[in-house]
Amino acid sequence: MSLNNSARRLPAAHPLALALALLLPGVAQAQQAAAAESEATTLDAIEVTAQRRVENIRDVPVSISTLSSEKLDVLASGGNDIRFLSARVPSLNIESSYGRAFPRFYIRGLGNTDFDLNASQPVSLVYDEVVQESPLLKGFPVFDLERIEVLRGPQGTLFGRNTPAGVVKFESAKPTQEFGGYGRVAYGTDNMWNVEGAVGGGLSERWSARASVLFQRRDDSVTNTHQPSPVAGAEGYDESAARVQFLYEGDAFEGLFNLHKRHLNGTARLFRANIIKPGTNDFVDGFDRDQVSIDGVNFSELDTWGGSARLRWELGRVNLYSITGYETAKSLNRGDIDGGFGAAFLGPGNSGPGFIPFASESADGLPDHRQVTQEFRVESNEWGRFDWQAGLFYFDEDISIDSFNYDSLTPGNPRAGYAIQQQRNKAWALFASGDYEVSEAFTLRAGLRYTQDKKDFSASVLEAAPFSAAPVGGPYTVHTDVNDVSWDLSGVYTLNPDINLYARVAKGFRAPSVQGRLLFASAAAVADNGGVSTADSEEVISYEAGIKADLWDKRARLGFNVFRYNVNDQQLIAVGGATNSAILLNADRSTGQGFELDLEAYVTDSLLVTFGSSYNDTEIRDRDLAVAVCAQCTVTDPVVGGLALINGNPLPQAPKWVHNLTARWGIPAGDGAEFYVFTDWAYRSEVNFFLYESKEFTGKSSLEGGLRLGYNWNHGDYGVAVFGRNITNQARIVGGIDFNNLTGFINEPRTVGLEFSARF
Repeated sequence: MSLNNSARRLPAAHPLALALALLLPGVAQAQQAAAAESEATTLDAIEVTAQRRVENIRDVPVSISTLSSEKLDVLASGGNDIRFLSARVPSLNIESSYGRAFPRFYIRGLGNTDFDLNASQPVSLVYDEVVQESPLLKGFPVFDLERIEVLRGPQGTLFGRNTPAGVVKFESAKPTQEFGGYGRVAYGTDNMWNVEGAVGGGLSERWSARASVLFQRRDDSVTNTHQPSPVAGAEGYDESAARVQFLYEGDAFEGLFNLHKRHLNGTARLFRANIIKPGTNDFVDGFDRDQVSIDGVNFSELDTWGGSARLRWELGRVNLYSITGYETAKSLNRGDIDGGFGAAFLGPGNSGPGFIPFASESADGLPDHRQVTQEFRVESNEWGRFDWQAGLFYFDEDISIDSFNYDSLTPGNPRAGYAIQQQRNKAWALFASGDYEVSEAFTLRAGLRYTQDKKDFSASVLEAAPFSAAPVGGPYTVHTDVNDVSWDLSGVYTLNPDINLYARVAKGFRAPSVQGRLLFASAAAVADNGGVSTADSEEVISYEAGIKADLWDKRARLGFNVFRYNVNDQQLIAVGGATNSAILLNADRSTGQGFELDLEAYVTDSLLVTFGSSYNDTEIRDRDLAVAVCAQCTVTDPVVGGLALINGNPLPQAPKWVHNLTARWGIPAGDGAEFYVFTDWAYRSEVNFFLYESKEFTGKSSLEGGLRLGYNWNHGDYGVAVFGRNITNQARIVGGIDFNNLTGFINEPRTVGLEFSARF
């Protein structure tokens, strides 16, 4: 894998070339003529598995963006976790209040800000055909991948429940009979190391294998100025991951076996007390991102491992698939939630920075977790004008959660509160999907899925927290049992060999959610089943229509769509507020509408440009829905009885605008050698952190860029590059804690480094 190859295969966008072709036809014609004479470079066709079979992206009636392995190599060069994908494709946002351990995904504004370890998300992650349901599984590092596919809109027919917003699919590079591999080493700011590699080849005539490894580390980049303290610094980490695959290829049978593991030891999300200037969303004067003053413990530990078996039998006119998956995780994440030291009631000079009403330090642990999935699927094989697939899916997850509170004001930070949660989730589904070629120009597709989902939940307070309304008690139990029918209907019309039009309507479903964060439940919540809250299932109806086209003699590719969705009984969570509670609730309705654009092109044979853009207008529609508000911020919603009415507010963490741009310019430097410049930029507009609106907890717009200068030789087999991530060192508040003070957490700082790569 090399940047040299990316000049030939990297999905790219191209607003400039298209504008020239439309507005300056003379220039475009001259370029086309010159290209014809010199056999100009063209874009390779993109093949995706969005419909569970290999198809040209232009033929799939779904809004899809892809990220190739070459582009991922560039974006991940600074050692950042999976959040680097945020805003890299239209309508995608990713954030976390846990740091590297617990990413939260949003597509078209639909997501979930819940930070509980059994939180349900409307964006599903599917890694090598296996769903990653637990939020802790969703952050598996990005390395040695063929591609990532981002499918926007409900995908319930083929991918199951909990996909009303969309699906992010990861496909690992597969074993082959040919021996080969790669290695990459990068070193950068704060003693950052990013090392990865893979090797594979044939083991016998039938068997092949591929082993992939990743190691990432960085020293603490933030100094804790409050001493003595349990921690001297923060934001460092050590992370490793590995994947081993074995492929058996028989005459009419294929089996792909996968084992993978991840280990993380690092810093939990670093909360910073009172970094927001009251009445604004600006940093306070004199803010220094390299310093913090905390008195709590801060660490993050996570171990995950799993395996899968993907089997395929060719049975004449049909193919039979069996996909078996097993995943497990263990974690403990502990942090200083108030983001400062001491407490105001201790007297002047004994707390800070700013006003700290009380100390808050907590931890969440996952001592036991197990997920088992099984799918059997049958698909047609060369049935002419009609293709179909049908299957059975089973899901079984067992999870235990520990919640701890600690006393930061007592030497040794002893435990002062302990609660547990247990959840068993079983689901099964029957599904079928087919497409019929009505004519040479028009294909009709439809799908149907029946799902039954059951949850058994219990929570108990084993040790009451100081000043909490929740006494020792429990178990408090909840049982849910629902069934649902999801469906989709779409059509693709071939306008000409290079242009397809499509339209799609789909229904999605998310099963009920249960939350039992009891240690700080309000008195009213305690009186209602101990503080356990439940959100009923939600349903989404989505409409979209678009165009997919190859342009300019396949030197450019366009994808554009408009969409609208309605969510009934949307699941939301009200977190924080002055009462420091977390309560699940349903909004009567919410809506979203907008557009998405993907462009890619060779502007010249040596200049590859990509551009993506999206607009998402979201709105909560529930006249009676009210939530608790912050302790110290300036609320701009109507407040009645201490609660903010949120009707008309946008969904949290839902930027209206997302733009991304990449450009790669290659300069030949002799036989098989090349100098190149690569730059990438991602923009998102402002976001609301919580369900209510306030001046302080509105995140400013963000524009982050990367730059790479490199040299490849021996036809791309070897390469060296200098790179920078967040090259402007932009500092942005990306989330907040609202129950204590004006606490926020920020984006990653600038990273500069050197990278060497080799392939064989």
